[in-house]
Amino acid sequence: MKKEFIFIGPPGSGKGTQTKKLSKEFNLPHIDTGSLLREEVASGSENGKLANSYMENGQLVPIELVSTIIKNRLLKEDCNKGFILDGYPRSLEQALALDNILEEIDKNIKSELQVFYFNVSQEKLVERLVNRRSCSKCGAIYNLKTMTLNDKTKCEKCGGELIRREDDTEEVAKKRFETYFKQTEPLVKLYNDRGLLTQLDASLDIDTIYNNLKGAIKENVYS
Repeated sequence: MKKEFIFIGPPGSGKGTQTKKLSKEFNLPHIDTGSLLREEVASGSENGKLANSYMENGQLVPIELVSTIIKNRLLKEDCNKGFILDGYPRSLEQALALDNILEEIDKNIKSELQVFYFNVSQEKLVERLVNRRSCSKCGAIYNLKTMTLNDKTKCEKCGGELIRREDDTEEVAKKRFETYFKQTEPLVKLYNDRGLLTQLDASLDIDTIYNNLKGAIKENVYS
C-alpha cells in the first residue's frame, strides 16, 4: 500500500519538525514546495528557469508551473512507496490541482491518502515565533523558553551565534497567521468533508505530538 501524507498548518506550528521525524523513521521523502522550487532553480531546468523568473520579481509562481514541478517530483522512484507533502497544498485551488496529479500517478496503484492539520492557537503561535532563534552556522532551531543552556546566545550543537529572523515579530506573526488561516480554512473543510483529515494539537511538546501523529496513522504504513 502506497502511503501519501499531507501536513498542513501555519508557520511555526511545528509541522516541519514532525515531517522530518516521520520521514526518517519510515524512509519516506519529505517534500516541501519552497525547497523543491529552490532545487529546481538550482538544477537549471527549463521549469526552474521559468520559476526563477517569477521569484526574482517577487511574484508568485503560477499554480500550473508549481503543479508540474510537484508532479515530476512525485513520479521519482523514491516516492514509489509514499511521500510526505509539507505545506502543500496551501489553498483550495492547489488541492484540486493535487487531486488531478494523484489521480494520474496512482492510476494503477493501491494508495491511501491521509491529511494532518497541525492546529495551534494564534496566541501560542505568536509566542513560539517571537521566541524562535536559529543558528547562524548549522541552522538549528531553538525556542528561548525551552533551551536548556544558560547561555541562550549560542547553539547547543555547534556553538554558533543564535539569531532572530527579521519577520519573527509579534506584528508579523499575527498577520502571517491570519493570512494562512484565511487561505487554509476551505482546505481544512475540504479534506474533513472527505473523511481524510486528522487534527493534531500542535500546542503540545514535540514528542507528544509525534506519538499522537503515529497513533493516528493507519497500521499498514508500518508494513
